[in-house]
Amino acid sequence: MSKPAKQNPNASTTTAERADPSRPPGISDTATLRAKARQDIEDGAITDSYSADRKAVIKLLNDALATEYVCVLRYYRHYFMAKGMLADSIKAEFLEHAQQEQAHAGKLAERIVQLGGEPDLNPDTLTRRSHAEYKEGKNLRDMVRENLIAERIAIDSYREMINFVGDKDTTTKRILEEILAQEEEHADEFADLLDGWIGE
Repeated sequence: MSKPAKQNPNASTTTAERADPSRPPGISDTATLRAKARQDIEDGAITDSYSADRKAVIKLLNDALATEYVCVLRYYRHYFMAKGMLADSIKAEFLEHAQQEQAHAGKLAERIVQLGGEPDLNPDTLTRRSHAEYKEGKNLRDMVRENLIAERIAIDSYREMINFVGDKDTTTKRILEEILAQEEEHADEFADLLDGWIGE
């Protein structure tokens, strides 16, 4: 049995606005909100007011998810392999960043599921889909430099995703903005480390 045609939400809003001129434009009355919520309930958090290209957003989030996991793995590698006079303090940075990138991945995966998608955690394709590279680094300074480069890649990719999503998906936009802010902190920390670097 085919689904009945969806009602035009604008028609209800217009009627409500005529009935209640004090209601701001674009704000539905309670009866309309209740009626719309009962339609397509199998879509969960996705309602008719969601205006982004859901398929495209899920694809972008899965690519970002791959990037975060590649960064987690790179940071853990650097944490375990760091040696030299400055290693102890920088190892702590690597570990903290690995844990933060893991938290980013969790937020992205949760949002993908909320949007009706599936997190793509296939290890065979992670590095291919990741924006950042998995660079081992020759020494401690090189590790810091590679992580700075990866953070700069993440910054640009998150900015592009935020601009793409815009106000069509404010929840995804907020998540991406939170992650972007932390990636900028990471890049700033690594730039400071390189700027004052002494030794090999």
